[in-house]
Amino acid sequence: MGADHADHHHAPDGHGRALRLGVGGPVGSGKTALVAALCRALGPTLRLGVVTNDIYTTEDADFLRRAGVLAPERIRAVQTGCCPHTAIRDDIAANIDAVEALEERFGPLDLVIVESGGDNLTATFSRGLADRQIFVLDVSGGDKVPRKGGPGVTSADLLVINKTDLAPLVGADLSVMARDAAAVRDGRPVLFTSLREDRGARAVAEWVRGEVDAWVREHGSPAAHVVAGREA
Repeated sequence: MGADHADHHHAPDGHGRALRLGVGGPVGSGKTALVAALCRALGPTLRLGVVTNDIYTTEDADFLRRAGVLAPERIRAVQTGCCPHTAIRDDIAANIDAVEALEERFGPLDLVIVESGGDNLTATFSRGLADRQIFVLDVSGGDKVPRKGGPGVTSADLLVINKTDLAPLVGADLSVMARDAAAVRDGRPVLFTSLREDRGARAVAEWVRGEVDAWVREHGSPAAHVVAGREA
């Protein structure tokens, strides 16, 4: 699909449910490692669930389970069988089913992370699936990538530029990447990280926690919603 593909899915009512966070980006940018880092950082204080997307395998879910970042049953795998962006933007049913299955089994949850399969710079999540979106790039693609734009780079709620430790090895100028990212993102935040050096992705985790807190203020606590429903 083209970059101007319309999102025909309406954002679901957020009252009394978990924030749904989409994590997308190209193959090898570090999406799964970032999800693992967020689980390590946020798992002790937030009730989490994770949905991963792969075309034909369950490799990303298996990686997270082996890493022990979350109870294995809280990680569900979706096999898209098609281009990764299709299942997160065009036909989101399989992902919605996986998210709702987690919420039904383990709810109330505070945060459900949906990781896309590796895709290109046009990949974005339907707002019917993800309330907030992180797009992950890495410096090994060169410092020209942010200025190429694309909906993933320009419109995600947070852009993460990962693997900063590789910049000297690939000749990437981080200041150029920061300048160009700022130029195309219209004030939306950009964070640089090296998950080799910061396994908890502290700055990204702080951003996510802030979004969860804002979500609860606007939509109410999922736990309170469940209690009210039981009392009713």
